[in-house]
Amino acid sequence: MKTPLGRRLTALLGLDFPVFQGGMAWLGTAELAGAVSAAGGLGIIGAGSAPASWVAAQIRKVRAMTDRPFGVNILLVSPHALEVIELVRRERVPVVTTGAGNPGPHIEPLKEAGVRVIPVVSSVALAVRLVRAGADAVIAEGSEAGGHIGETSTMTLVPQVVDAVGSSVPVVAAGGIADGRGLAAALALGADGVQVGTRFICAVECVAHPAYKQAVLKAGDRATAVTGRSTGHPVRAIRNRLTREYERLEARGATPAELEEFGMGRYRAAALEGEVARGTVLAGQAAGLVRSVEPAAAIVSGLVREAEAVLRRLGRMGGTVT
Repeated sequence: MKTPLGRRLTALLGLDFPVFQGGMAWLGTAELAGAVSAAGGLGIIGAGSAPASWVAAQIRKVRAMTDRPFGVNILLVSPHALEVIELVRRERVPVVTTGAGNPGPHIEPLKEAGVRVIPVVSSVALAVRLVRAGADAVIAEGSEAGGHIGETSTMTLVPQVVDAVGSSVPVVAAGGIADGRGLAAALALGADGVQVGTRFICAVECVAHPAYKQAVLKAGDRATAVTGRSTGHPVRAIRNRLTREYERLEARGATPAELEEFGMGRYRAAALEGEVARGTVLAGQAAGLVRSVEPAAAIVSGLVREAEAVLRRLGRMGGTVT
């Protein structure tokens, strides 16, 4: 059943609910993306650094699961990015989200193929530039998010991006959102919907190793750490032996190349092999709000149902203001 929430975003993309699943590398597979899309949200295949052949196989799987809209997240620093862009143009994937690079030169070619382009941005200036370049919407991602992050919090970034571009295109809020309260808050800030990553790690359909899911379920409010600030590419992950060793290397003045080599392959080791002590357990600060493993459809509907309840309660409270 559709919701009136975020109608501008849902109408643009043909969704029932204004909920995006984050395009998480290794974890944003067809199993998860297809389940989220079938539930009325926007499931997103995380291309990461995978070759175009892998992404093509995931697209076929999603289309076998559902006829609802879905997306592909493209990391523009991937050595396969140009091949994946050509693939999604050829396949006419409904939506592309982008990160880790400038999608400006690719926006028009993608749109000419009927692809909606929605970049992830961490600043107002980037949002304005990409909307001028033709972006169909933007995802304003705050520093609470997992993985690569910017410096500005979701609470302050989203309304500033809304003020700058919200009259032109929908704005999707991301970072620190894991339940309906977060969706309601994002709407109050002027966003048209939300992108949720960490919560979907603990979806039944997510291929994350059980140990990775348990690390998220056990996380508290101070469970995450940000490393890599010295490299200019800070990353948020759950604190463990690896993050402590990384911090010691940074404190001793290790070069960006040394730090990159130290972290090589550690995310895959955690996500798929369950190495949660010495692997990179990417997760946002919202991990402290994740308390159960549920089907993706239950997560999507729960987000919307709780947001609607929160907004109804606030509406009733509004009648008592003097």
